[in-house]
Amino acid sequence: MSTGWPQARAGQAIGLLGGSFDPAHEGHMAITLEAIRRFRLDRVWWLVSPGNPLKPRGPAPMAQRIAQAEQVAQHPKVRVTDIEARLGTRYTAQTIARLRARYPGVDFVWLMGADNLVQLHRWQDWRRIVETVPMGVFARPGDRLAARLSQAARVYRGARLPMHAAEGLARAPAPAWCFVNLPMSAASSTAIRADGDWPGGG
Repeated sequence: MSTGWPQARAGQAIGLLGGSFDPAHEGHMAITLEAIRRFRLDRVWWLVSPGNPLKPRGPAPMAQRIAQAEQVAQHPKVRVTDIEARLGTRYTAQTIARLRARYPGVDFVWLMGADNLVQLHRWQDWRRIVETVPMGVFARPGDRLAARLSQAARVYRGARLPMHAAEGLARAPAPAWCFVNLPMSAASSTAIRADGDWPGGG
């Protein structure tokens, strides 16, 4: 269930996968399960955002997106949350700062698709994000080269962990990031909306 604050104790490694989840799909789950395995995470929290500041049109209603996400995220280590709405934060850097204050001693890892790494430099306080928590970046079809050439990847080239060190990412001091290059589902929320199977976002 997404209601209430998720439980976490000091010493646990918690992955954070943020987004509008408009709608959630198998690609989100693929990233999540791979993150749990590769980075030895105890849990992954899906942070269903009230809205994406970089997108001009609003998403489907929050309750609808959460309900859909809970149908997709059928795994004991995955928790769908409305944390950003509860915190009243609009930007990822703010959310991470508040979560670290609320859950002292928890090792958070920010998870994202490689498409988000490409535009990370457009995010509010993006350097603060990279320098606050380790990041796991997952290649999606067509995004691998662009991600490796992105501004964030270039600026923090020296903080990239090799794949064989991935299981230590959650304990690594930031900045630290690991690029997981793997075949993944080409499913996307944009394509699902375009097919008319989902009412939100347009």
